[in-house]
Amino acid sequence: MQLNDTEQKHEIRYYILSYLAENPDAGDSFDGIVEWWLLRQRIKHETRIVSEAVAQLVFDGLILEQKKSDSRIIYRVNRTREQAIRTMLSEIKATRR
Repeated sequence: MQLNDTEQKHEIRYYILSYLAENPDAGDSFDGIVEWWLLRQRIKHETRIVSEAVAQLVFDGLILEQKKSDSRIIYRVNRTREQAIRTMLSEIKATRR
């Protein structure tokens, strides 16, 4: 889903204020805001969103998690659900047109 200009500006204002709330002594140039504040806040936000999406995919049985000996978790497609995944992707693609 793509945000319109107004929504994007609202989101950017949120990220700037969120950064400042967490770092009240911060101060930077415009370039610093773009390169550091916004990037850091977006990464934090996107990481949370991706984490929630991955957890839901695991819960739904569409992807599987495998714990490695070094404690990392690797995610893979659940091959027994490949047809269901293809159907879901087709439905999503059709609604985006």
